Amino acid sequence: MARKKENKVFENIEITDAGAKGKAIGFAADGKVIFINNAVPGDICSVQITKKRKSYYEGKAISFSNLSNKRVQAKCEFFGTCGGCKWQYMGYEHQLFYKQKEVENNLKRIGKIDLPNISPILGAKEQYYYRNKMEFSFSDSKWLTLDQIKSDEIIKNRNALGFHIPGMWDKILDIDSCHLQRDPSNKIRNFVKNKAEELKLTFYNNRKQEGFLRTLMIRTSTTGDLMVLVQFFYEDKANLELLLEAIGNEFSEITSLLYVINSKGNDTLYDQDVICFKGEDHIFEEMEGLRFKINAKSFYQTNSEQAYELYKITRDFAELTGNEIVFDLYTGTGTIAQFISKKAKKVIGIESVPDAIDAAKENAKLNNIKNTAFYVGDMKKVFNDQFIDQHGIPDVIITDPPRDGMHKDVVEQLLKISANKIVYVSCNSATQARDLAILNEDYKVTKTQAVDMFPQTFHVENVVLLEKRNK
Repeated sequence: MARKKENKVFENIEITDAGAKGKAIGFAADGKVIFINNAVPGDICSVQITKKRKSYYEGKAISFSNLSNKRVQAKCEFFGTCGGCKWQYMGYEHQLFYKQKEVENNLKRIGKIDLPNISPILGAKEQYYYRNKMEFSFSDSKWLTLDQIKSDEIIKNRNALGFHIPGMWDKILDIDSCHLQRDPSNKIRNFVKNKAEELKLTFYNNRKQEGFLRTLMIRTSTTGDLMVLVQFFYEDKANLELLLEAIGNEFSEITSLLYVINSKGNDTLYDQDVICFKGEDHIFEEMEGLRFKINAKSFYQTNSEQAYELYKITRDFAELTGNEIVFDLYTGTGTIAQFISKKAKKVIGIESVPDAIDAAKENAKLNNIKNTAFYVGDMKKVFNDQFIDQHGIPDVIITDPPRDGMHKDVVEQLLKISANKIVYVSCNSATQARDLAILNEDYKVTKTQAVDMFPQTFHVENVVLLEKRNK
């Protein structure tokens, strides 16, 4: 029987940069670039190739002859197995450097635009415990580490409550601590797992689609509110009540204790009925005196403190005087629209998700804001000439699209409207740059500011101000 050919190993590869999706960059002897998942710029390492393409390789570092001075000790014991914090072994100042560099490179290389003096990236004050929402999955067949597999230990309890292993939809890493959400998050998750086992409740099996417990969601807020939601695969009133009563009794600070019965193939909540077991069906977030009601399905920026900084930059870039009509495209639950409303004549938000628009209207009413209006529909269909005729030509347009950026029809409509200013907020500077390239003929980029919403990851937000060119 022929032996399986081992993948090629390149020795003494110097890591020179960090690129898209946080991958480290080195060069092979044949001149091809190598993208490496587990190295830091400044490392010198041996790299085993995992994928070979025409113009590049992908690989992993298997040994190091020199460790970069940009390295730090990862804080989390699950780093390298859990895929959530891929840059945790790089000093935070270096994370910020490479995030800013990626944004600048994308704007120049993809957008091919002349950049103004670029404001330094705004780092986060809190580099850990900054997330206000975490979702964990139950599994009856937890992921085993290599050491566990090699050992003679017989692992009888395979229950897990934690995160999906990257690229493996049916494998869950069991965790007892996470550094992304403030306590009582860890205490609640560990209590739920232990109580479930004490009650002999079954954990979900993704492949077989069986088991009682599916997911656990924990949401916190700067107001001190706390939401916990348990998702069950089927109805079992007695055991459901035993578990939820135990959670509520143990953690009196929970203001919203919810559950879902979800027997479909995936565990998304958006088409499910959320049932309030105890307390309210929502929590509140607060920003500059505005209160935002958040339910289980609501979108809210995951880093509350940095969201405030992002919104302030957006408002500053818009330079509102109180006389402007502002369009807020991809408004979500209307947080930016309401945040800027006191400095505008009128703000009109558009969003494709009906529940989000309902929440936007409810929050505007809650905050006694009377100069906002919200409309639901597919952006490329709603944002048309008839809509402009009905609501007037905006003085300023704010756009905060999803990662894919704006549809070309939306970009073309922006050019047709020819508003004086566009403030473009993006979570993907590559698609942002693509859209800026189309807008470049009529608009000049006059300000750009990156904001780090997600420390320990390669993700970064960027805000750009476009002003109409004088022709």
